[in-house]
Amino acid sequence: MSALQRVAPGNIPANALQNGSWSKMLITRDQINGNQSSLGISLFTPNTVSTAIAHQVEELIYVVRGCGELRTDGDMVSFVPGDALFVPPGVWHWVANTGSDDVEMIFSFPSPRYPQTERR
Repeated sequence: MSALQRVAPGNIPANALQNGSWSKMLITRDQINGNQSSLGISLFTPNTVSTAIAHQVEELIYVVRGCGELRTDGDMVSFVPGDALFVPPGVWHWVANTGSDDVEMIFSFPSPRYPQTERR
């Protein structure tokens, strides 16, 4: 068996979020045996403000399309397609789609599954 593996996003069920938004974990220990990190994709529809979350580990985000803001309790950064974002471990954060198009983001964690996460 080859060490290379492919995951078809269409075969992964979406986790429904508010306003028709969704998130999928594409690469986790459930799909790839032996992985050390995980990869996901999220889509936020216009005018959506996601629920505040804080992960036990850092999160890396790449903005594929759309524009908006990544917000924290004390800060905010605007983003556009092509931007890369870093969220330190334990920081409460949420996404606000401030544009008229969907926001699509690829995200990654240094853990084999979706990390322990608090929600409020």
